[in-house]
Amino acid sequence: MRIRNILTTLFVSTILVACGGNDYSPKPQAYLRIDTPEAHYVAVDSLPLPFLFEMNDKAELSLKKNTGHEIWLDINYPQWSGVVFLTYKHLRGVNDLRGQTDTSTRMLEKHYQFASGIDEQVFESDDHTVHAVKWHLKGKNVASTYQFYATDSVHHFLRGALFINHAPNNDSLAPVLDYMQTDLDHLIETLRWR
Repeated sequence: MRIRNILTTLFVSTILVACGGNDYSPKPQAYLRIDTPEAHYVAVDSLPLPFLFEMNDKAELSLKKNTGHEIWLDINYPQWSGVVFLTYKHLRGVNDLRGQTDTSTRMLEKHYQFASGIDEQVFESDDHTVHAVKWHLKGKNVASTYQFYATDSVHHFLRGALFINHAPNNDSLAPVLDYMQTDLDHLIETLRWR
């Protein structure tokens, strides 16, 4: 019995010494580190589209619908379950332009209740007659953090919206969102009408 007590005391002492000496302090809440690859842009000119642009070679382009005056494209980022929905409309007059800008505004308004702020930027390229308005939506629970439209104000209108197929938590997805938003800025800057 005495040997058993000595062994038990020795065992408990060993455990206490092994575990002791370290102050426990809670770790701050953090998110997984997401490393994004370097972006390499390629021209999208293999599809019969009424416009040209450059996109990241890590993304995949898929044509959803083409009726001639209306085209739906998706730029997919499979590694992050992200997608950019692009809709092209051929304008037939001033009323079409007004209607498309109104539709873009209404689509954006659906995200107002979740946004803590919206940065609106205007892009102008007179050399290529590209006039664009882009919106960066801020907030932890915003489903679409980047939307834009681009037009020549006469014949062409292109609208885009970025979504990620995850529960909105834009703090943890910030590196991915920044990466894709930079890609969309590049798309707008390289946009050319045919």
